[in-house]
Amino acid sequence: MAAEELQKQFQHELDAFKQCQKEINQLAGMRQQLDGQLNENSIVKEELALLKPSGEVYKMVGPILLRQDHTEAKENIDKRMSYIKNELQRIDDRIHTLEGTQDKYRESLTKLQQQFQAQQEKK
Repeated sequence: MAAEELQKQFQHELDAFKQCQKEINQLAGMRQQLDGQLNENSIVKEELALLKPSGEVYKMVGPILLRQDHTEAKENIDKRMSYIKNELQRIDDRIHTLEGTQDKYRESLTKLQQQFQAQQEKK
């Protein structure tokens, strides 16, 4: 393989590697945000558990507080937490896949670099 072809292939692999890194970083940011939301919802769930079923629950909708049924509030929190957990799992799976892909690119980059160095030594 010619040196120019090796450089082109190396650059292509490097670009793909960087793209994987960028996506992993974005997903990590999303995961961190979802973790925060899950923690907030866990706190709300704990507070609702302390409240008597006859207690009043209010939900903020824009600048207005609307009264909400205690049972409905609990169900909404459970649904929200379930959704967030599913999203976290989806993001974790995607990160895991991307890390595997990134490892393949890293190996490929190492091999290409070794080939390029071997060609340079022959000259």
